[in-house]
Amino acid sequence: MLVQQILASKGSGEVITVTPETSVADVTLVLSKHRIGSVVVSVNGKTAEGILSERDIVRAMAMHGADIINDPASKHMTSKLVTCALGATADHVLKTMTDKRFRHMPVVEGGELVDIVTIGDVVKARMTELAMEKDALEGMIMGH
Repeated sequence: MLVQQILASKGSGEVITVTPETSVADVTLVLSKHRIGSVVVSVNGKTAEGILSERDIVRAMAMHGADIINDPASKHMTSKLVTCALGATADHVLKTMTDKRFRHMPVVEGGELVDIVTIGDVVKARMTELAMEKDALEGMIMGH
C-alpha cells in the first residue's frame, strides 16, 4: 500500500501549520483545538521547515522549565525533517517511523507540503490490508 492510498482513505488533506514565530503556548492551543499530536512549522503553509510535537514540548519543558511556552516554535522544533513522498510504501514509512522513533511524517512532493501521515494512519491501513488478504486466502481455501 502506498502513502497516496492511505491519505485517500483518511480524507481531509488539511495540514495544520504554524509559523516559526508562533509561541509554544499558541502551538499547544492549536494541538488541543485540533486534537493532534504535532504541527508542521512553515513560513508560508506550503513548505515544511520543521515539525513540533507534544513530545518535543514536554522534552523542552523538562530540560528548560515552563518558560519555554513563550519561546517561538522554531526554537524547539525538529528541523532535520524526515519526509516521504506520495509513492512511498506503508512498510517503508512504518519502518522509518519505528526506527527513528517518531509518529508524524510530513508528505512532500516537489518541495511542497502535501499532507501528513501518522503512525496510526499507517497501522490502520496495514490492518485493513491484512484483513483483506486473510479474507481472500480463506475464500481460496474454501473454494469461493
